[in-house]
Amino acid sequence: MQIVDLIGKALSVRAFYHKVVSGNIANAQTPGYKEKEIDFKRELDKRVGADVTKTPAGETDYTISENMGHDGLARLDGNTVNLEDQTVKLTENQLMYQALVQMASKRFSMMRYLIGEGKR
Repeated sequence: MQIVDLIGKALSVRAFYHKVVSGNIANAQTPGYKEKEIDFKRELDKRVGADVTKTPAGETDYTISENMGHDGLARLDGNTVNLEDQTVKLTENQLMYQALVQMASKRFSMMRYLIGEGKR
């Protein structure tokens, strides 16, 4: 598999994870809401190991788990979202996404350079 394909698949998983964490933040005050989570490595492995013809696409192909609370404890209203944890996860995800974009950009920059050098 080419590195550009791998980066693209990682970017799509990171983008979906952003939606999951944003949803958790949006529902931080919703009574009974359970924090949602995805396993990045498992989701990427699913996409890397999939056949080209059967590549998972869309939001229904992700395995989303519910976190029942830290150490089994939820707030009195049943909500398990910890806003500080979600903010950290969102920031980490944004940094990882930006790093992947930079990797793709460098890869394309290298390709442009090589194509340009071939004209000389």
